[in-house]
Amino acid sequence: MSCPDCFKGSVLEGEPTGVSEFDGAYFASGGNPESKRAIILLTDIFGLKLKNPKILADQFAQYLKCDVWVPDVFAGHPPVTESQMKSLPDRAGVKLGFFGILKLILIALPSIPALFVTNRKSVVDGRTTSFVKKLQEKKKYDHLGAIGYCFGGGIATRVGATTSLFDSIVLVHPSGPTDEQLKAIKAPTAWSQPEDDMGIKPARLEEIEAMYEGRKGKDTFVDYEIKVYKGCAHGFGARPNFAYPDVKEGFEKAFQQAVDWFNKTIPETPQ
Repeated sequence: MSCPDCFKGSVLEGEPTGVSEFDGAYFASGGNPESKRAIILLTDIFGLKLKNPKILADQFAQYLKCDVWVPDVFAGHPPVTESQMKSLPDRAGVKLGFFGILKLILIALPSIPALFVTNRKSVVDGRTTSFVKKLQEKKKYDHLGAIGYCFGGGIATRVGATTSLFDSIVLVHPSGPTDEQLKAIKAPTAWSQPEDDMGIKPARLEEIEAMYEGRKGKDTFVDYEIKVYKGCAHGFGARPNFAYPDVKEGFEKAFQQAVDWFNKTIPETPQ
Protein backbone atom coordinates (compact mmCIF):
# COMPACT_ATOMS: atom_id res chain seq x y z
CA MET A 1 0.00 0.00 0.00
CA SER A 2 2.88 2.38 0.71
CA CYS A 3 6.65 2.50 1.03
CA PRO A 4 9.25 4.90 2.47
CA ASP A 5 9.40 6.88 -0.77
CA CYS A 6 5.64 7.43 -0.57
CA PHE A 7 6.40 9.92 2.19
CA LYS A 8 9.00 11.87 0.20
CA GLY A 9 8.84 14.70 -2.29
CA SER A 10 8.06 18.37 -2.73
CA VAL A 11 5.10 20.68 -3.14
CA LEU A 12 4.55 22.01 -6.66
CA GLU A 13 4.66 25.75 -7.21
CA GLY A 14 1.57 27.74 -8.15
CA GLU A 15 -2.01 27.69 -6.97
CA PRO A 16 -4.92 25.57 -8.19
CA THR A 17 -7.44 27.29 -10.45
CA GLY A 18 -10.23 24.70 -10.41
CA VAL A 19 -13.20 24.33 -8.09
CA SER A 20 -14.58 21.89 -5.55
CA GLU A 21 -17.48 19.80 -6.82
CA PHE A 22 -19.82 17.07 -5.63
CA ASP A 23 -18.51 14.52 -3.11
CA GLY A 24 -15.57 16.82 -2.45
CA ALA A 25 -14.00 16.21 -5.86
CA TYR A 26 -11.74 18.78 -7.49
CA PHE A 27 -12.74 19.86 -11.00
CA ALA A 28 -10.52 21.46 -13.63
CA SER A 29 -12.35 22.56 -16.75
CA GLY A 30 -10.74 22.02 -20.12
CA GLY A 31 -12.58 25.07 -21.45
CA ASN A 32 -14.05 23.07 -24.31
CA PRO A 33 -17.83 22.51 -23.94
CA GLU A 34 -17.78 20.27 -27.03
CA SER A 35 -15.36 17.79 -25.47
CA LYS A 36 -16.85 14.36 -24.74
CA ARG A 37 -13.88 12.89 -22.93
CA ALA A 38 -12.66 13.43 -19.38
CA ILE A 39 -9.79 12.33 -17.15
CA ILE A 40 -10.05 10.93 -13.63
CA LEU A 41 -6.90 11.70 -11.63
CA LEU A 42 -6.37 9.38 -8.66
CA THR A 43 -4.07 10.82 -6.02
CA ASP A 44 -1.25 9.44 -3.94
CA ILE A 45 -1.69 8.99 -0.17
CA PHE A 46 -1.54 12.76 0.45
CA GLY A 47 -4.92 13.13 -1.24
CA LEU A 48 -6.43 16.54 -1.91
CA LYS A 49 -4.90 18.13 1.18
CA LEU A 50 -1.74 18.50 -0.90
CA LYS A 51 -2.22 20.90 -3.80
CA ASN A 52 -0.07 18.89 -6.22
CA PRO A 53 -2.88 16.76 -7.71
CA LYS A 54 -4.99 19.88 -8.21
CA ILE A 55 -2.17 21.61 -10.08
CA LEU A 56 -1.60 18.47 -12.15
CA ALA A 57 -5.32 18.37 -12.95
CA ASP A 58 -5.21 22.00 -14.07
CA GLN A 59 -2.25 21.25 -16.33
CA PHE A 60 -3.86 18.16 -17.86
CA ALA A 61 -7.06 20.11 -18.50
CA GLN A 62 -5.03 22.79 -20.28
CA TYR A 63 -3.03 20.40 -22.45
CA LEU A 64 -5.82 17.94 -23.24
CA LYS A 65 -8.57 20.56 -23.56
CA CYS A 66 -10.94 18.33 -21.60
CA ASP A 67 -12.40 18.12 -18.11
CA VAL A 68 -10.28 16.60 -15.34
CA TRP A 69 -11.76 15.32 -12.10
CA VAL A 70 -9.91 14.42 -8.89
CA PRO A 71 -12.18 12.42 -6.58
CA ASP A 72 -11.64 12.65 -2.84
CA VAL A 73 -10.87 8.96 -2.39
CA PHE A 74 -10.01 9.52 1.29
CA ALA A 75 -13.26 11.34 2.17
CA GLY A 76 -11.37 14.38 3.46
CA HIS A 77 -8.95 12.41 5.64
CA PRO A 78 -5.84 11.36 3.70
CA PRO A 79 -3.51 8.97 5.57
CA VAL A 80 -0.43 11.18 5.25
CA THR A 81 -0.01 14.91 5.78
CA GLU A 82 2.25 17.46 4.12
CA SER A 83 4.13 17.92 7.39
CA GLN A 84 5.03 14.22 7.36
CA MET A 85 6.44 14.59 3.86
CA LYS A 86 8.58 17.55 4.87
CA SER A 87 10.04 15.61 7.79
CA LEU A 88 12.04 13.41 5.43
CA PRO A 89 14.72 13.96 2.75
CA ASP A 90 13.13 15.64 -0.23
CA ARG A 91 15.04 13.73 -2.91
CA ALA A 92 13.49 10.40 -3.85
CA GLY A 93 15.91 7.49 -3.75
CA VAL A 94 18.08 8.77 -0.90
CA LYS A 95 19.07 5.83 1.29
CA LEU A 96 17.63 6.28 4.74
CA GLY A 97 20.02 4.17 6.78
CA PHE A 98 19.14 2.71 10.17
CA PHE A 99 18.22 5.97 11.90
CA GLY A 100 16.37 7.19 8.83
CA ILE A 101 14.25 4.04 8.79
CA LEU A 102 13.59 4.39 12.51
CA LYS A 103 12.49 7.98 11.96
CA LEU A 104 10.23 6.84 9.13
CA ILE A 105 8.56 4.27 11.36
CA LEU A 106 7.85 6.89 14.01
CA ILE A 107 6.47 9.29 11.41
CA ALA A 108 4.35 6.62 9.72
CA LEU A 109 2.80 5.16 12.87
CA PRO A 110 -0.08 7.68 13.05
CA SER A 111 -0.99 6.87 9.43
CA ILE A 112 -1.35 3.11 9.83
CA PRO A 113 -5.02 3.05 10.97
CA ALA A 114 -6.02 5.40 8.15
CA LEU A 115 -4.16 3.32 5.57
CA PHE A 116 -5.34 -0.13 6.56
CA VAL A 117 -8.74 0.50 8.15
CA THR A 118 -10.62 3.66 7.13
CA ASN A 119 -8.92 3.77 3.72
CA ARG A 120 -8.42 0.08 3.01
CA LYS A 121 -8.52 -1.09 -0.59
CA SER A 122 -12.20 -2.04 -0.68
CA VAL A 123 -13.21 1.33 0.75
CA VAL A 124 -11.21 3.58 -1.57
CA ASP A 125 -12.10 1.45 -4.59
CA GLY A 126 -15.77 1.71 -3.65
CA ARG A 127 -15.57 5.48 -3.29
CA THR A 128 -13.88 5.77 -6.67
CA THR A 129 -16.39 3.54 -8.44
CA SER A 130 -19.32 5.35 -6.84
CA PHE A 131 -17.92 8.75 -7.84
CA VAL A 132 -17.29 7.77 -11.45
CA LYS A 133 -20.80 6.32 -11.81
CA LYS A 134 -22.32 9.51 -10.39
CA LEU A 135 -20.14 11.57 -12.71
CA GLN A 136 -21.32 9.64 -15.75
CA GLU A 137 -24.95 10.04 -14.71
CA LYS A 138 -24.41 13.79 -14.65
CA LYS A 139 -22.04 14.31 -17.59
CA LYS A 140 -22.37 11.26 -19.85
CA TYR A 141 -18.84 11.49 -21.25
CA ASP A 142 -18.13 9.26 -24.25
CA HIS A 143 -14.71 8.28 -22.93
CA LEU A 144 -13.02 8.32 -19.53
CA GLY A 145 -9.30 8.08 -18.97
CA ALA A 146 -7.75 7.42 -15.57
CA ILE A 147 -4.30 8.38 -14.34
CA GLY A 148 -3.21 7.06 -10.97
CA TYR A 149 -0.18 8.08 -8.92
CA CYS A 150 1.33 5.75 -6.29
CA PHE A 151 -1.65 4.74 -4.12
CA GLY A 152 -3.98 6.06 -6.83
CA GLY A 153 -2.23 3.83 -9.35
CA GLY A 154 -3.31 0.86 -7.27
CA ILE A 155 -6.89 2.11 -7.33
CA ALA A 156 -6.77 2.59 -11.11
CA THR A 157 -5.45 -0.95 -11.51
CA ARG A 158 -8.07 -2.60 -9.32
CA VAL A 159 -11.03 -0.58 -10.64
CA GLY A 160 -9.77 -1.13 -14.18
CA ALA A 161 -9.61 -4.87 -13.52
CA THR A 162 -13.10 -5.18 -12.02
CA THR A 163 -15.10 -2.65 -14.07
CA SER A 164 -15.28 -1.20 -17.58
CA LEU A 165 -15.43 2.40 -16.33
CA PHE A 166 -12.06 3.44 -17.81
CA ASP A 167 -11.32 3.46 -21.54
CA SER A 168 -7.64 4.27 -21.05
CA ILE A 169 -5.30 4.08 -18.06
CA VAL A 170 -1.96 5.65 -17.12
CA LEU A 171 -0.08 4.25 -14.11
CA VAL A 172 2.61 6.47 -12.61
CA HIS A 173 4.81 4.52 -10.15
CA PRO A 174 1.73 2.62 -8.91
CA SER A 175 1.54 0.32 -5.93
CA GLY A 176 2.41 -3.17 -7.08
CA PRO A 177 -0.33 -5.01 -9.03
CA THR A 178 -0.94 -8.74 -9.24
CA ASP A 179 -0.74 -10.66 -12.51
CA GLU A 180 -4.45 -11.43 -12.22
CA GLN A 181 -5.34 -7.74 -11.98
CA LEU A 182 -3.25 -6.80 -15.01
CA LYS A 183 -4.69 -9.65 -17.07
CA ALA A 184 -8.22 -8.51 -16.21
CA ILE A 185 -7.74 -4.92 -17.43
CA LYS A 186 -9.26 -4.42 -20.87
CA ALA A 187 -8.25 -0.75 -21.28
CA PRO A 188 -4.99 0.24 -23.00
CA THR A 189 -2.47 1.02 -20.28
CA ALA A 190 0.68 3.15 -20.12
CA TRP A 191 3.29 2.96 -17.37
CA SER A 192 5.59 5.75 -16.19
CA GLN A 193 8.17 4.07 -13.99
CA PRO A 194 11.23 5.45 -12.21
CA GLU A 195 14.61 3.81 -12.37
CA ASP A 196 14.45 3.26 -8.60
CA ASP A 197 11.11 2.08 -7.20
CA MET A 198 10.82 0.18 -3.93
CA GLY A 199 7.35 -1.07 -4.90
CA ILE A 200 8.14 -2.45 -8.36
CA LYS A 201 11.72 -3.61 -8.80
CA PRO A 202 13.29 -3.88 -12.28
CA ALA A 203 12.87 -7.67 -12.28
CA ARG A 204 9.16 -7.34 -11.56
CA LEU A 205 8.76 -4.70 -14.28
CA GLU A 206 10.40 -7.11 -16.72
CA GLU A 207 7.85 -9.75 -15.72
CA ILE A 208 5.03 -7.29 -16.32
CA GLU A 209 6.34 -6.34 -19.75
CA ALA A 210 6.83 -10.00 -20.67
CA MET A 211 3.24 -10.68 -19.68
CA TYR A 212 2.00 -7.94 -22.03
CA GLU A 213 4.28 -9.16 -24.82
CA GLY A 214 3.08 -12.72 -24.38
CA ARG A 215 -0.49 -11.63 -25.16
CA LYS A 216 0.35 -10.11 -28.54
CA GLY A 217 -1.67 -11.67 -31.32
CA LYS A 218 -4.22 -13.04 -28.86
CA ASP A 219 -7.75 -11.91 -28.07
CA THR A 220 -6.56 -10.92 -24.59
CA PHE A 221 -3.99 -8.40 -25.86
CA VAL A 222 -4.39 -4.75 -24.87
CA ASP A 223 -2.22 -1.92 -26.11
CA TYR A 224 0.45 -0.92 -23.60
CA GLU A 225 3.50 1.25 -23.13
CA ILE A 226 6.19 1.12 -20.45
CA LYS A 227 8.73 3.90 -20.04
CA VAL A 228 11.42 4.06 -17.37
CA TYR A 229 12.83 7.44 -16.33
CA LYS A 230 16.49 7.41 -15.40
CA GLY A 231 17.61 9.18 -12.27
CA CYS A 232 14.10 9.13 -10.81
CA ALA A 233 12.58 7.22 -7.92
CA HIS A 234 9.10 6.54 -6.60
CA GLY A 235 7.12 9.76 -6.26
CA PHE A 236 8.78 11.67 -9.11
CA GLY A 237 5.52 12.01 -11.05
CA ALA A 238 3.48 13.38 -8.17
CA ARG A 239 5.91 15.15 -5.82
CA PRO A 240 9.01 16.04 -7.85
CA ASN A 241 11.87 18.08 -6.47
CA PHE A 242 12.82 20.39 -9.33
CA ALA A 243 16.14 21.18 -7.65
CA TYR A 244 17.40 18.00 -9.32
CA PRO A 245 17.53 18.25 -13.15
CA ASP A 246 16.99 14.53 -13.74
CA VAL A 247 13.86 14.53 -11.58
CA LYS A 248 12.52 17.65 -13.30
CA GLU A 249 13.13 16.12 -16.72
CA GLY A 250 11.53 12.83 -15.71
CA PHE A 251 8.46 14.59 -14.33
CA GLU A 252 7.99 16.65 -17.49
CA LYS A 253 8.46 13.67 -19.81
CA ALA A 254 6.09 11.50 -17.80
CA PHE A 255 3.47 14.25 -17.93
CA GLN A 256 3.86 14.48 -21.71
CA GLN A 257 3.71 10.68 -21.97
CA ALA A 258 0.29 10.75 -20.27
CA VAL A 259 -0.96 13.52 -22.57
CA ASP A 260 0.19 11.62 -25.64
CA TRP A 261 -1.30 8.35 -24.41
CA PHE A 262 -4.73 9.83 -23.82
CA ASN A 263 -4.67 11.61 -27.17
CA LYS A 264 -3.80 8.29 -28.82
CA THR A 265 -6.24 6.01 -27.00
CA ILE A 266 -9.22 8.30 -26.30
CA PRO A 267 -9.00 11.05 -28.90
CA GLU A 268 -11.72 13.67 -29.04
CA THR A 269 -14.90 12.40 -30.64
CA PRO A 270 -15.24 14.03 -34.08
CA GLN A 271 -18.06 16.55 -34.18
